[in-house]
Amino acid sequence: MKQTQIISDSKILGGKPIIIGTRISVELILDRIASGMSVKEILKDYPHLTANQIQAAVSYARNLVINKFPRSKINNPEPITLYTHEISR
Repeated sequence: MKQTQIISDSKILGGKPIIIGTRISVELILDRIASGMSVKEILKDYPHLTANQIQAAVSYARNLVINKFPRSKINNPEPITLYTHEISR
């Protein structure tokens, strides 16, 4: 059985998802990755983390995106209506 690595507790960092047992948010890890840091660099800055915890943060974010934008909606998108208004001078 896979152990939960990410929790959200309203008493810790205002309820942001964090790595269990730390005050390190998923957001912080994603920011580091987005800025170009490697997993090795993140682990050097946060030696109490593990590579599995970093992967769990990335997977958590991926699952949020998948749940918000299921593939069925992406493959069969609803038509988008654009409204424009031209102002004459």
